Amino acid sequence: MSEGPVVRTDAGAVRGSWRAGSAGRERARFAEFRGIPYARPPVGALRFAGPVEPSPWEGVREATVFGPAVPQSGPVTADVVGVVDGDDWLTLNVATPDPGAAGLPVLVWIHGGAYIAGTAADPMYDPAALVQAGLVVVSVNYRVGAEGFALIDGAPPNRGFLDQIAALHWVRRNIAAFGGDPGQVTVAGQSAGAGSVAALLTMERARGLFRRAIAHSVPGNLCTPALAASVTATLAERLGVEPTAVGLADVSPARLAEAVTALGTDLPGHRDRWGRLAHTGVAVFPVVDGEVLPASPWAALHSGKATGIDLLVGHTRDEFRLFTVMAGRLGSFTEDEATTMLELFAPTPAAADAYRSAQPQGGPGELLETIGSDALFRMPSLHLARANQAAGGTSFLFELSLESPAMGGVLGACHSLDVPLAFGSLDSPTGRGLLGDQPSPAAVAVSEELRRAWVRFATSGDPGWMAYDTAEQWTRVLDAEPYTGPYPERTSARIWGDHLPVPFALAGEGSARGERSEPAIRTA
Repeated sequence: MSEGPVVRTDAGAVRGSWRAGSAGRERARFAEFRGIPYARPPVGALRFAGPVEPSPWEGVREATVFGPAVPQSGPVTADVVGVVDGDDWLTLNVATPDPGAAGLPVLVWIHGGAYIAGTAADPMYDPAALVQAGLVVVSVNYRVGAEGFALIDGAPPNRGFLDQIAALHWVRRNIAAFGGDPGQVTVAGQSAGAGSVAALLTMERARGLFRRAIAHSVPGNLCTPALAASVTATLAERLGVEPTAVGLADVSPARLAEAVTALGTDLPGHRDRWGRLAHTGVAVFPVVDGEVLPASPWAALHSGKATGIDLLVGHTRDEFRLFTVMAGRLGSFTEDEATTMLELFAPTPAAADAYRSAQPQGGPGELLETIGSDALFRMPSLHLARANQAAGGTSFLFELSLESPAMGGVLGACHSLDVPLAFGSLDSPTGRGLLGDQPSPAAVAVSEELRRAWVRFATSGDPGWMAYDTAEQWTRVLDAEPYTGPYPERTSARIWGDHLPVPFALAGEGSARGERSEPAIRTA
């Protein structure tokens, strides 16, 4: 192949590489640029600061290797290759059908990872199929864990969200040089990435930076400032420093990430003070700080503080099953555990009773998984569709019901199964792990439909099925025999009514549930 393509950004020129297209596709090859800085490394004097525009460079910068990931927390981290070491965490990647084109629709991908892990370099996010369908695909690294989301005195809150906004500003300034249309940007994400998208929908600083949004498996996990400050204080105490930007600056990023992991393991010991958060396995979440994120997305949209847009949102049918299997607890939950889950995460005591009435023959495991799936992802996703519509936007809703054949089929239609299907990355490690080395014809067909829906939506705002409305509740159900019909989880929707996700709070700080303007749990 010829020498890699060169594109000039506002900070300097970058040289990418050409990648061969898939057999039988219209475009024989496409251009890919990796590890482009959209902000300076947030270390040294910039540790815990908001993102700062990158320093310009002379000559041509090689852009063929993914940038380094932020130090990861939690038991599960992305397994990737081709990532350089270093602290230049704030980079992005651009894949384009043709750098010399003009006006192509743009999709900006924000990875998941429970807000404590993840990287844009994960092979599951291979942009090849989407690019060959005509999109310019941008994937973003941002600060996660304590670096991005711990509430620290002397530092701006929600630095991970500020990173994402800085990346969107970079796209606005530079994407035309890669063939993209800066006025035709769709921001997309799954799990914590979808939670980020929900936040961006309602943040003044993100206004006008994108036209449409895609959110898969939206979590409802946010914290009050008082709870977030308590978590930071505990982290700092364990590390022997003050809970300030100056104090924590003496702790290496790797050590701080390890402390977040350890605190996540020890959360059960903090149940009396930290309430619902102590049951999630994750200690650090975004904060409804009143500044960067003034209100929860659901409340902001319903209250008229944010305007709706074109939104494609959905979830998998069996969201909680993945966590049950990963924990080795499938089929072993007790009645007491199910009762605790209901008490904590059903929106009201009456709703907890309604769950039991709705599953009179269900065992504790089935009951626990239902409320877990609802509180964790399904109801936050549904209510985001409703809130966006109430704010004047158009929402398109889906549920993935296709089941994973992995582990004898016990995973069902689990969390994250939709990602390799949407990207068409069925041969990635995650794709093979969830769908097998030889995906079924049904999986291939669902992948093609979901990928086609993304491309259509990013191009025209229409994924190919009817928009959601509160009367008919039109939902696209993606299965071996897909169909469009009323929302499948109608029983859960009735139980939750108009109760929206509320931030995690300190015990005694206020109503933990039951508010009708703002449930929650965890994300992955």
